Amino acid sequence: MLPYGRQSIADVDVEAVCEVLRGDWLTTGPAVAAFEAELALWTGGVPCVSVTSGTAALHTAYIAAGVRPGDEVVTSPLTFVATASAACLLGARVVFADIEPDTGALHPDAARAAATPCTRVVTAVDYAGHPADYDALREVTDAAGAILVADAAHSIGSRYKDRPVGSLADLTTFSFFPTKTVTTAEGGAVAAEDPRLLSAAALFRSHGVVRDPRLMRRPGEGEWYHEAQSFGLNYRLPDVLCALGISQLRRLPAFRARRVELAARYDAALAAADGLSLPARRTYADPAWHLYPVRIHGGRRREVYDRMRAAGIGVQVNYIPAYWHPVFEDLGYRRGMCPDAEAYYAEQLSLPLFPGLTDGAQDRVIAELLAVLE
Repeated sequence: MLPYGRQSIADVDVEAVCEVLRGDWLTTGPAVAAFEAELALWTGGVPCVSVTSGTAALHTAYIAAGVRPGDEVVTSPLTFVATASAACLLGARVVFADIEPDTGALHPDAARAAATPCTRVVTAVDYAGHPADYDALREVTDAAGAILVADAAHSIGSRYKDRPVGSLADLTTFSFFPTKTVTTAEGGAVAAEDPRLLSAAALFRSHGVVRDPRLMRRPGEGEWYHEAQSFGLNYRLPDVLCALGISQLRRLPAFRARRVELAARYDAALAAADGLSLPARRTYADPAWHLYPVRIHGGRRREVYDRMRAAGIGVQVNYIPAYWHPVFEDLGYRRGMCPDAEAYYAEQLSLPLFPGLTDGAQDRVIAELLAVLE
């Protein structure tokens, strides 16, 4: 089965991991800071805190934003469920706002309509790698007195109005799952320009423990002494995975270029095809495509999905609207809340897209799709 996405691992990545395995530090060592510094080269210099997954990054970002029971988090339903569930676990009420019908990103007007005095955070999702309209969303959060979070699980290496993703929101979260553009096997990160937000993220990802005597309530107890000054979790990304991440980030220009090239080949080959729409690209966006999402018209998405999979082509559907999941249904959320997101989901199909996809394999995808659509 040709997958819709997969990791791109080379000998240089393997050697980077082996070097750490031969060394003294498997975790909490020098590779962690080196990985965070390497990642900051892609965020316009905005500092980063590494964590164990993209979900951990969202959880950590919401903690840093001060999300508490009774707060509201406005976000898109066209995302993996973690964007919303991480807020619910903190006792917040998630308010789903509809999407832009062409890009799949959170619609600023819908976010504005959803905001209330209880809104603590607005979380945009860079769907498929296409940045949301951050200037318009910033107007929403400024008016609401809320914090802007970017779920950039899809969009490392993307740019918005010539500014890099990671520098556009108050807090940005990344995912390094194997199907993402860069992988650490499992992993994530939080980027924040505000030192207070960054410090809160760093504290939470390491048990809330303070080791700097200048920040302790009772310094001078001895070199072993540390203080848990707030509640936190162990979300530390180990050195062995950070080493893989460093190597991957140094290959990101090539990854990004190949994804853009493959997306352009799909654009050219499918532009005249009947029965489907191609992914939109706004003039302000320079996406590093994580997904290549087409929309299959005429109620044929299930048929096309089944026939492509039967032909050995692992197309995928991204995503089930978050509030359709039973865990949200049990909280009182109902279908029909975000009609544009639901219409998008009903037609969405992700075609294979990853740096190791050869031209020949992509041509097979195209030929099979066109044959199914006839």
